[in-house]
Amino acid sequence: MTHALNIVWNPSEGIDLGFFIIRFYSLMFVVAFGLGWYIMKNIYDRENESIEKLDSLFIWTVLATLLGARLGHVIFYDWEYFRNHLLEIFLPFRFTPTFEFTGYAGLASHGAAISIIISMYYYSKKILKRPLLWILDRIVIGVASGAIFVRLGNFFNSEIIGKETSSSFGIKFVRDQFSARDAVNATQIPNPTQAYQAIATNPQFANLLEQVPARHPAQLYEAFCYVFVFAALFFLYWKTEARLKSGLLFGLFLVLLFSVRIVVEFVKESQGGFESSLGLLSTGQWLSIPFILIGLYFIFTAEKPVKI
Repeated sequence: MTHALNIVWNPSEGIDLGFFIIRFYSLMFVVAFGLGWYIMKNIYDRENESIEKLDSLFIWTVLATLLGARLGHVIFYDWEYFRNHLLEIFLPFRFTPTFEFTGYAGLASHGAAISIIISMYYYSKKILKRPLLWILDRIVIGVASGAIFVRLGNFFNSEIIGKETSSSFGIKFVRDQFSARDAVNATQIPNPTQAYQAIATNPQFANLLEQVPARHPAQLYEAFCYVFVFAALFFLYWKTEARLKSGLLFGLFLVLLFSVRIVVEFVKESQGGFESSLGLLSTGQWLSIPFILIGLYFIFTAEKPVKI
């Protein structure tokens, strides 16, 4: 549906099976990890590595991604709150002012990146028996593909939205503007899903829809750019000898992905964190700079292994 040249975004929560709802956000994570596993399987086949080692890689990557992303959000973006609510870091509940199921609402990609690198150190030493940069040069291809679907999941969840815009790219995120309780109270429709749908489509509630500003779909901008990051890494690994230069693909991944992050952050709404203390840039931009510098180091120091 369009309104004043802007799309009204009010997706359902997921695929309703009657007894269970497959949430789109969760589905995008499943697709991300599944595609990453498939990509790495082909790489392991090419490199003559066993599938048993691949299964271990999958487990370590999933755990590192989820744990690192959660801790990254807690530490980088919302420590002032979580320092007084430590149990809520690991439990999907809020205990004050009332007990409430919240799910894990905060995940940070910078935390996931740090956690994956740390876990790959252990994996490379204890399981793979290869240099750390060997696995990092290859796993970033799967990570880049997964990043696309994670951002699509954010889009379905109407989170990490952009700043207000009058351009035709703007999207009205109904579920970001109104909480479920606000939507029910405003429409007097007891079912939140139906309340959201009424705001988005029913002319009777046009005044509510007018309160929803059009915003940049920052999640889609990021996902679109990550397609090119993935394509570049995929091409370089399969069609060139870049994989033989230890650290090159890993470094290129860091530079490309976090450069995209810095650029897209300019049209994102603030996610909080320590940006108010440092000023000039957002928290996400400040966190991206060290990754880019590290990536540049690996690009310029990458060399082919010496043949003996």
